[in-house]
Amino acid sequence: MSLFSPLPVAPGHDPSDAHRAAQFTKFRLRRSDLSDDPFIQFHQWFSAPQLQSHIPETVTLSTAELPSGRVSARTVYLKELDARGFVIYSNFGTSRKAADLATNSYASLCFWWKPVERQVRVEGRVERLTPQESQVYFNTRARGSRIGAWASQQTSVLVPQSPSQPHVVRAGGEGDDDADDGRAELEARVKEVEARFDGQDEIPVPPFWGGIRIVPDTVEFWQGRESRLHDRFRYTRLEGEGATGWKTERLSP
Repeated sequence: MSLFSPLPVAPGHDPSDAHRAAQFTKFRLRRSDLSDDPFIQFHQWFSAPQLQSHIPETVTLSTAELPSGRVSARTVYLKELDARGFVIYSNFGTSRKAADLATNSYASLCFWWKPVERQVRVEGRVERLTPQESQVYFNTRARGSRIGAWASQQTSVLVPQSPSQPHVVRAGGEGDDDADDGRAELEARVKEVEARFDGQDEIPVPPFWGGIRIVPDTVEFWQGRESRLHDRFRYTRLEGEGATGWKTERLSP
């Protein structure tokens, strides 16, 4: 038995179409279309006019804990692409990603750009940016976001101030607005940090917060094609003494 209800069918359409997977027909990708450098190729795709209103920097970051091998993923923003790799910023003190990276320094990124039916997959080793490098980006954030970075012990449990009076959810999903569900602890921390930096324009980057760079050893460019016969090209970094550049291979869909 299927757990999903049938999709609604628009008037005038064949009902059988509702259960057919969408077809990708907008573009194709050939080896002759590719740059020799995956960073240049990424920038070309990232800058596509069709993505101007799509927020193309949105990306899924996946990490894995060792020795369990348990994988976790979350959506973040790509903030920089430099000559070494892909840079994001976050809490690396208390977060799940920090715990994963402490045991396993490899991570992956997956970009999905629906308007152009494209994915980019990045895999590689993670390295921390220096505090000085992280401060440059930190200074560009809104003041509230800088305060929030100091206040949030990311992923740690927020305990209600009155645990003996649990948050009540009434029929219809309405909650008891007077009950604290743990939010008060976070807001109290925010007030403490605001008082700490009151009247101070320059706020230092927290020691537990900053940037990481995913230095890729592989980058895959995926272009959706009809009948699931997608175009896939993988760049693999050449290794060994004196080796430079990338090997490019077409992959089977």
